[in-house]
Amino acid sequence: MLELKNEKIAIPVVLFAGLLWSFGPLIVRYMDEPNLIPWQYLFTRGITIFCVLNVYLFFLEGKKFYLNYYNIGFSGIIGGTGLGIAMITFIWSITNTSAAITLLCLAAMPFISALLGFLFLKERILLNVWLAIIIAAVGIVIMALGNINQSSIIGLVFGLTSAFGFSIFSVSLRWRKETPKFTTVAFAGIFCAVVAAIVLFKSNTSFISTSHNEGLFAIHGTLVCFGLILYSLGSKAIPAAELTLLSLTEIVGGIFWVWLPLLGINEVPTNNTIIGGFLIFMAIIYYSLTIKTNRRFIALN
Repeated sequence: MLELKNEKIAIPVVLFAGLLWSFGPLIVRYMDEPNLIPWQYLFTRGITIFCVLNVYLFFLEGKKFYLNYYNIGFSGIIGGTGLGIAMITFIWSITNTSAAITLLCLAAMPFISALLGFLFLKERILLNVWLAIIIAAVGIVIMALGNINQSSIIGLVFGLTSAFGFSIFSVSLRWRKETPKFTTVAFAGIFCAVVAAIVLFKSNTSFISTSHNEGLFAIHGTLVCFGLILYSLGSKAIPAAELTLLSLTEIVGGIFWVWLPLLGINEVPTNNTIIGGFLIFMAIIYYSLTIKTNRRFIALN
């Protein structure tokens, strides 16, 4: 696999990966009634992720790329399922609350990963990490208190569930480090597509939305894949602590794009979201600056 060993090149590559991911919430907002078509979205996006990553693996490893699936193992299935659940709950979160709340819930992933690693991998949590976790938890509570209507609370719960699913994926890679990362993500894509297909079939609903929506579904899946590939290429040359900070471009960018009036959405975060988000950001920065040897981010943030 191609690796970027020069940090001066790797840093902008990782920043660009986060920038690609940050357009996800904006793309969802441009969809026609996304709250009514979540399963069509998941079906098309899942197939797109599966196909794009397998094409990439084909060009990377040749005709025998499929052998990676024989090495996925139990940890890969758990990680892929967790990632699939994260993808499913992401769309339910962002269609029930603001993009800011969804993205800030995802920003809690490093702390959820730390807790899961402590519970299942017996990884020690330092006092500094506990402090960061408490600060982030306070930020999430403040966001919840400022969004007490039923729809926003549901969106917040789904956002935290999505972060939990991503964290399961991250911890599964640390459990068995030889598990092929891209194959696990491809499995997550097909998991989403299969679950969506079952739901659509049982509800006798069309698998396809409008051409406008289908194009946006595919664009979002493609951006996820290209961002993942770039992030993985750059991650080899950048310490994990710095990666945590660089990954904030996804959160900041996502909130900025849906707010920027020029792009037509103009979604302004509430005061509680801003305060809670500020505490989460401070927790992540503190976490990154104090845990220099942390290796929690593997290929996907």
